[in-house]
Amino acid sequence: MTDLLKTRLHRRTVLQAATVGAVGVSPALRALVHAQGSDAPEKKEVKIGFIPLTDCASVVMASVLGFDKKYGVTIIPTKEASWAGVRDKLVNGELDFAHVLYGLVYGVHLGTAGPKKDMAVLMGLNHNGQAITLSKALADKGAVDGPSLAKLMAKEKREYTFAGTFPTGTHAMWMHYWLAAAGINPLSGAKLITVPPPQMVANMRVGNMDGFCVGEPWNHRAIMDGIGITANTTQDLWKDHPEKVLGTTADFVKKYPNTTRAVMMAVLEASQWIDASLSNKMKMAETVAGKAYVNTSVDAINQRILGRYQNGLGKTWDDPNHMKFFNDGAVNFPYLSDGMWFLTQHKRWGLLKDHPDYLGVAKQINQVDLYKSVAGAMKINVPKDPMRSSKLMDGVVWDGKDPAKYADGFKIKA
Repeated sequence: MTDLLKTRLHRRTVLQAATVGAVGVSPALRALVHAQGSDAPEKKEVKIGFIPLTDCASVVMASVLGFDKKYGVTIIPTKEASWAGVRDKLVNGELDFAHVLYGLVYGVHLGTAGPKKDMAVLMGLNHNGQAITLSKALADKGAVDGPSLAKLMAKEKREYTFAGTFPTGTHAMWMHYWLAAAGINPLSGAKLITVPPPQMVANMRVGNMDGFCVGEPWNHRAIMDGIGITANTTQDLWKDHPEKVLGTTADFVKKYPNTTRAVMMAVLEASQWIDASLSNKMKMAETVAGKAYVNTSVDAINQRILGRYQNGLGKTWDDPNHMKFFNDGAVNFPYLSDGMWFLTQHKRWGLLKDHPDYLGVAKQINQVDLYKSVAGAMKINVPKDPMRSSKLMDGVVWDGKDPAKYADGFKIKA
């Protein structure tokens, strides 16, 4: 046996012994260490960008609770000002990963959201938990949902302005879909602008928009501040819809496969932890409300994460379909059909001129096999089918089977 081989074998034995002996290290990491023929994360420190929203919680808690260290990496959560900033820093490598909008990743991959770069969706971070807020001024005139808004807009003609958070992102697509479901053409019948999430409430306060779609806590904050009402939650549009993802570039996954797995494991464990109990959710709310993260009061966060909703007009209800971070693994699996849905909407609204290879693009971006290997090592349930079927608020079923027909089938489109 050569000295070099002895050294390599010794290093592997030491790594495995360290992994087996480390206090609290999961069997999942041990399994991957053995399966990978050693191998510790190539990068020990990773920057993960996030926007101040409740759904950044699994990234933040992975760092705060030390799940990252358990898997051999140190996560540095990096607060960003806008989704455009997240996009730029992912593309140029300033960020290693990001808590990011599903549709942003797809937009960058296809070049419809600025610079074109091959991207990767590693896992889902949350389902549900966004909302459409209308201004108190509109609500006072009777516009409290889609149909009543359409009625008011037909009666009182003027330019109505609505905001999303990024042109190809989830909130822009929910806003487009919601307006169209009410018979309002979002392209010709309204003006749509882009505003970063933490700036939504301030912009509505000074009258810059009539409504917005954004993640929590900014919808609830608008109610607390007396300037807006919740017209619909996004789970009203699509129960258990995809929302934020853990995203990176395809290059990063190739170059740092072990780092990628370690980060996925840490974030998955944090997702499990959040959804495990009420007290964990409350602890999460206290943590992410802090200045370094969302920078708001705890009471702006801690009601809706428990499914306790109010609409700002005196109605309160308990919503079982509130924001979920794990839900027995259903949240985190990167369904191909979820990514394809955003492409159908990009085509519907003219962001894509031609039909893409819907399934082919989703297979390029969504790291299904990688996710399965990580989830399998952690003994987390994995759905058998990478496609899922859902009925949206207008009664139209999306199952991914004929995406071109689906995209072209809407009455209101570009």
